[in-house]
Amino acid sequence: MTEGQGRVTLWGIEVFLAAAEEGSISTAARRLGVSPSAVSQQLSSLESALGAVLMDRSARPLSITPAGTMFRRHAQVILNAEAEARAELAMADLSGLTTLRLGMIEDLDAEVTPRLLTELAAELKGCRFHLETGASHHLLEQLSNRALDMVVAADATLDAPEGWREVHGLLAEPFLAVAPKGGDIGNLPLIQYTTRHLMGRQIAAHLARQNLRIGARFELDSYAPILAMVAAGAGWTILTPLALHHATRFRAEVEVHPLPFEPLARSLSLHARAGVLRDMPSDVAIRLRRLLQAQVVEPSRALWPWLGDTLRTL
Repeated sequence: MTEGQGRVTLWGIEVFLAAAEEGSISTAARRLGVSPSAVSQQLSSLESALGAVLMDRSARPLSITPAGTMFRRHAQVILNAEAEARAELAMADLSGLTTLRLGMIEDLDAEVTPRLLTELAAELKGCRFHLETGASHHLLEQLSNRALDMVVAADATLDAPEGWREVHGLLAEPFLAVAPKGGDIGNLPLIQYTTRHLMGRQIAAHLARQNLRIGARFELDSYAPILAMVAAGAGWTILTPLALHHATRFRAEVEVHPLPFEPLARSLSLHARAGVLRDMPSDVAIRLRRLLQAQVVEPSRALWPWLGDTLRTL
């Protein structure tokens, strides 16, 4: 390395991969929790250290150069090796764990996730926590790529060999029909949860299996606006108790019923790479079941006793 040339850092590699995956400096910055200028600076430092232009930042979305494509393959290998080394060190002494990367679906970020992080932080005093919230399929892919250590997601099949992960069941919940107060579902359009996410695809597939063609004028990717539109009388929707818990301010303005056709349910689990974090995934799963029971299951059953065991911790 010549004098004045920078060094290739793991942080610079992580920033490069985030920018390459997101196709945008600003989106990569949000994902990493830093400013866009910090992302640009890291990319410039990495390119200087390598002596090659990795990205055409004038293009929208970002365009990866041939050199960037070549380096991207090596970059993922480097980060994977770093994650494996860190995990092996953690196995030796989890009390010395310095970083824990968690992925959580948005359904839990109202109360459950903050309480979990508070509990873990009290015990792992020297640990830095990195939280990523997103769709189930995205989080599971991140876990498969070793970008996350543990993930809470809706159960789904991954295009990866079985046996690489351990799965701890957390919650089983039914899908529910949510309508405006006094609203008639038969006379209202469906406000559909986006089929870009696993839950939306589950709902759409269930309707298709029963040859139900329900007019859907709206397709949204967030619970709050869906329930706001339902409360305003714009339509009805199909969601779960967790989704209703996530947007509690609308619960008094809607009615909740069992689905007016064949029931549908889903399950949530904690996923981790098998054998890497010893007993920690099992311990976190126990904590989550306790929090879900207190924060979601018991309040929901009190509001809608007819739910019974269709909503339960696993």
